[in-house]
Amino acid sequence: MSAFFRFALQLFPRPFLIRVSQCLYPLLDWWYRGKGFIDPINGKSYRKFLPYGYQKQRLNVLSPGTLSLERHRLLWLYFDRETDFFDRPADVLHIAPEQAFLKRFQKIKHRSYITSDLHSPLADVQADICNLPFSDHQFDWIICNHVLEHIQNDSTAMKELYRVLKPGGCAILQVPLRLDQNTFEDNSITDPKERARVFGQYDHVRIYGKDYQNRLEKVGFHVRMLAYAEQLTPEEQLRYAVPVNEIIPVCKKAS
Repeated sequence: MSAFFRFALQLFPRPFLIRVSQCLYPLLDWWYRGKGFIDPINGKSYRKFLPYGYQKQRLNVLSPGTLSLERHRLLWLYFDRETDFFDRPADVLHIAPEQAFLKRFQKIKHRSYITSDLHSPLADVQADICNLPFSDHQFDWIICNHVLEHIQNDSTAMKELYRVLKPGGCAILQVPLRLDQNTFEDNSITDPKERARVFGQYDHVRIYGKDYQNRLEKVGFHVRMLAYAEQLTPEEQLRYAVPVNEIIPVCKKAS
């Protein structure tokens, strides 16, 4: 099974996989139901989660019911337990909307919920993150997870996200992080296979490091690098299959 998932991820473009997965996941949800693991996003239990990864397959990480990965389940727990995201009406911008969240966020009684992406078939607005078609200070929340590592001019993207965030608003800007080094990027690497070897995925252009917080703060954000899994019990970490070392960058804009 893990070899099949790795083959599919490497062979087919992401928009195609998104469309196919929308048809398949109800069957996977039924097939893998059981006891052992819980997806907090839908509250269902499963005998196992599926493997996932472009280069190296991570075992027991992809929920068959929501298609959530470890980071999605951790972020859901953070939103649910630590914020008023689900309770207070707000204007929300969701960049590159994840299937795990999309339909559930659409049902929340926010003032507005707008999704945007350059290529995703799930997005309401087709737009370049470096040139967003939104007003200054428009959104209370911005969710933009595992996107910036795909963007050549990430500082421009960060500035755009800061621009459209309201004073007092919050942006969640997760990226793959290596906290044992500074950010590494090399614009001369353009071959997808070489990018996969160096950066871990064929369409990544950098590996963010311990200076990621400083890069965000240079734009104007007040940043808290939150290791939220550390606030869960060991039993919860195992039950929800969440990563202990995943960082949630909580980025605020001063009022």
